[in-house]
Amino acid sequence: MTIEQIFKDKTIKAKAKVATIGQWLVAGELPLDELLAFAEHQKAAGKATCIESVEYATKTAPGIADETLLAFVTKSLKDEEPRVKWESAKVIANIAKQFPAQLAPSIKLLLANAENDGTVVRWATATALAEILKLKTEANAKLLPAVEKLCDKETDNGVKKKYQDGIKKAKK
Repeated sequence: MTIEQIFKDKTIKAKAKVATIGQWLVAGELPLDELLAFAEHQKAAGKATCIESVEYATKTAPGIADETLLAFVTKSLKDEEPRVKWESAKVIANIAKQFPAQLAPSIKLLLANAENDGTVVRWATATALAEILKLKTEANAKLLPAVEKLCDKETDNGVKKKYQDGIKKAKK
């Protein structure tokens, strides 16, 4: 079965599509660049499903990530579709450890998304920013105070907890 066939098959539920494609990525049966090229030409929902598959795969196998993936999900943080934004942020949270020196563009866009109206977008963004803070890179000099301000303004406790976790670990 191909990616196209999975997306066209209406009998396969969204979560099953994500799991199947994610497993293909982990097993090396589907090259990451092939999925990203496919995602590039999808409508918002299809693109978000592709990115969610990458999130599924990078949760257990972050080593599949490369700089092309980081660039793709960073660019996707600017997408209009909230689900594309939050799935991209979750991928960044999973792979940030591998690219500590290349996160500046991601940080800039994550900070912009931290002001989003959508709670899920803010939660995923907070997760990614917390993971980046935990890396204790030079970026923390500017990032830590910015995240502390965001944490103080945040009204949702789940989002606030993500920030607090990152701040606490960054200060250790």
